[in-house]
Amino acid sequence: MDPPQPPKAATTTTTAAAATTTGSTTFLSHLISVDTTLSKYLHSTLEPFLPHFLLFLLELSADFRLFFPISLSLLLAPNSSTSLFLLRRPFLSSLLLGLLLDLGLIALIKLLFRRSRPVYNKNMIAAVSVDHYSFPSGHASRVFFVASIAYFFADDEANLLNLVVWLWAVLTSLSRVFLGRHFVFDVFAGASLGVLEALFAFRFLRFYL
Repeated sequence: MDPPQPPKAATTTTTAAAATTTGSTTFLSHLISVDTTLSKYLHSTLEPFLPHFLLFLLELSADFRLFFPISLSLLLAPNSSTSLFLLRRPFLSSLLLGLLLDLGLIALIKLLFRRSRPVYNKNMIAAVSVDHYSFPSGHASRVFFVASIAYFFADDEANLLNLVVWLWAVLTSLSRVFLGRHFVFDVFAGASLGVLEALFAFRFLRFYL
């Protein structure tokens, strides 16, 4: 007696699912390949012509180990009556809690994806183990979070300040690729996450400190 054959509908469904999975894997592999190639091209082409001092200064300016203590000091300082929104308690409380949220989310995502940094990444000292992973960029998420939260809190007189902060965020994010610290998609994902974090912090975290 011949063995029973699987129903045709089930076979078709299984084949379609396998084809979808294969297609998704192929697309992801292609995306990573393009990302890797573009990132290496930008690094190798532009990095030799850019001032290394400026690139490292941008890197330092967005380092959590520097940025968080300064922000905390401003929050604890007696500046409640100031007219500058950057020194007001609602902004500083959103900034501090948002920075902590960003730190946790970046670490979690890096542990989940574990994407290695570019092989040409040189002279970087990892503060913690997750810093060995590349996706997403913590610097990009941090600077875009700061630029976005500043934009949400800014008044009409702060247009020039907002422009400077956004310029700093864009240049710092680009410098991650130019220095060879990250791939382009790492930076794009980090920047997108930073904007979403700022929306959340502005809506929910401004009065918690």
